Amino acid sequence: MKRLFNRLLPKSWRSTVVTIPVIRLQGTIMAGGGQFRPSLSLASTAGLIEKAFGFDAPAVAISINSPGGSPVQSRLIFKRIRDLAVEKNRQVLVFVEDVAASGGYMIAVAGDEIFADPSSIVGSIGVVSASFGFPELMKKIGVERRVHTAGQNKAVLDPFKPEKKEDVERLKALQLEVHETFIDLVKERRGSKLKDDPDLFTGLFWTAKRGLELGLVDALGDMRSVLKTRFGDKTQLKLITAPRGLFGRFGLFGSRFSPPDIAAAAANGVLDAAEERALWARFGL
Repeated sequence: MKRLFNRLLPKSWRSTVVTIPVIRLQGTIMAGGGQFRPSLSLASTAGLIEKAFGFDAPAVAISINSPGGSPVQSRLIFKRIRDLAVEKNRQVLVFVEDVAASGGYMIAVAGDEIFADPSSIVGSIGVVSASFGFPELMKKIGVERRVHTAGQNKAVLDPFKPEKKEDVERLKALQLEVHETFIDLVKERRGSKLKDDPDLFTGLFWTAKRGLELGLVDALGDMRSVLKTRFGDKTQLKLITAPRGLFGRFGLFGSRFSPPDIAAAAANGVLDAAEERALWARFGL
């Protein structure tokens, strides 16, 4: 409506200022998370995405900095962006910060164009599952693992028991299906831009400089420069943030978290934090 009204005005009265809403998606991708360990999921990003596409603007800019995570949450975020882009007839411009890899790159291909710094990391189009195994530790400390199931496959890949070949094969079959979905999505969005390279879908990752040659990104550049070049020097960037109420900001009695909350979060989050740290470390970050 604002753009329509602007076009009806005499040329000398028309505003030349364009405001582009900006969404910043940073972190590992997983369901859940919270105030102590924020993460990217459809639940945590849907409000921001809806708000950004509610702006009367020619485009929505999305900044991504993520090493990946849940393929389901990645695709849900991707789909919400694309659904709103079509519904609102908005162009989506994606800008990669340090890394858009694995699930992070899956979200990135929601963009009509992808821009990145020459040293950004992109790619890692693959699927990985990681866990720990403790059977020798159990023997050493003299602890017996007792698991009772109804269904012979209810305890597959138990970390406290020796790994079975058939369990690994079953997991690999699942991974291949997820990988195919990822590949199909990238091909659908990037199409003829992708180069015919045998390593493209092997899980390898590259700097954006090489990613440009492979067709994983469209150009090298930063958000502010690209948007001002495209929409004019007076272009303004509006960062979309989540609303924070009085109690969400300060807590009921001036303390945001209670000691039991902090203790529980610390106890439950150690392995999650280690896994999250490992995701970033894969890319030298």
